Amino acid sequence: MHVSRSLFSILSAKIDFKKAILLLGPRQVGKTTLVRKLAESISSDYLYLNGDEISVQNALSNPNLAFLKSYLGTSKIIIIDEAQRIPSIGLTLKLIIDNFSSVQLIVTGSSALELSETINEPLTGRKWEYKLYPLSWSELTTTLGLPTTLGSIEKYLIFGTYPEVVTQSGNEIDVLNNLATSYLYKDLLNFQGIRKPELLNKILQALAWQVGSEVSFNELSRTVQADKTTVSNYLDLLEKAFIIKKLSPFSRNLRTEISTSRKYFFIDNGIRNAIIGNYAPIISRNDIGGLWENFLISERQKLLSYSGFYGQCYFWRTVRGQEIDYIEEIDGKIYPFEFKWNPKAKTKIPQSFMDKYTPENPKIIHRENFWEWLNSYPY
Repeated sequence: MHVSRSLFSILSAKIDFKKAILLLGPRQVGKTTLVRKLAESISSDYLYLNGDEISVQNALSNPNLAFLKSYLGTSKIIIIDEAQRIPSIGLTLKLIIDNFSSVQLIVTGSSALELSETINEPLTGRKWEYKLYPLSWSELTTTLGLPTTLGSIEKYLIFGTYPEVVTQSGNEIDVLNNLATSYLYKDLLNFQGIRKPELLNKILQALAWQVGSEVSFNELSRTVQADKTTVSNYLDLLEKAFIIKKLSPFSRNLRTEISTSRKYFFIDNGIRNAIIGNYAPIISRNDIGGLWENFLISERQKLLSYSGFYGQCYFWRTVRGQEIDYIEEIDGKIYPFEFKWNPKAKTKIPQSFMDKYTPENPKIIHRENFWEWLNSYPY
């Protein structure tokens, strides 16, 4: 089954043989497949270099211009895959862009850890940067049709939407277990900032059990038996490795508003469930609220990312327990959303929030109307 990716047309429009196209995202989400298809849409004659290979790492680490001219030959389209594995890759890319006329560089990376530090400065003004995630709701409905996709919603809540999970029906658990053990930490463990690999799993398990709930650094540090600074640093690294995503509290410094806690959701529901070893069906679970919230926020983030959203996303809660699951703010306008699995559950946006912030078009998102929300941007 071939799934058309939303980013393909966006990346195609950026082909200019001047700036590099940088595609970031977790491993196994289809970056290589996408960039190869992108290159083939221009020409079948392109150079593919895999940064996981030692020979490529040696060749592209601090090369001189004469060597690059021989190594790259006459290729006009060059793919450098998993570039985060190549030391000083930013300077190498800058050298190629500045000295090879009419060459289109296409670069992928499965982690923002080293890439953010080694590429951003050398490639200032020389790159277009995008992120690719597991298959999005829009991509699934475009490929499979809305009836089939809606009929699989409980499956996506449990197993997520990594490409191989979706296409390898019946083998979801094996695929996810392999992803969670072989690929999840691959780049993190190569990063010099990780001194306690066992702490990564402890933190992820703690976050998985608290999905949909606020996270206190103090409580989390006690749970995993590590100091707050270390926990904070590891959370930042896990986010840069595209495993989790932070949601900050919405606050305008009112004394009644919570402003210090955070929420963390997983980029993919399947990875979350793999971490805690629970693939039980929805009917027998007591964490459906957290699963539903994680799914909706992760899917919404994909939509916003592919749509060029430049605003901010939050949750909101007061010391009295009033709360809003999710808020988007853009161009000075505030859009609040409450999530409920059960469409008959009674809920509403707190009146105190409505009076204070006069938000735009508040909505309750449940399993009978969510599909429209995951396809509706701009507002």
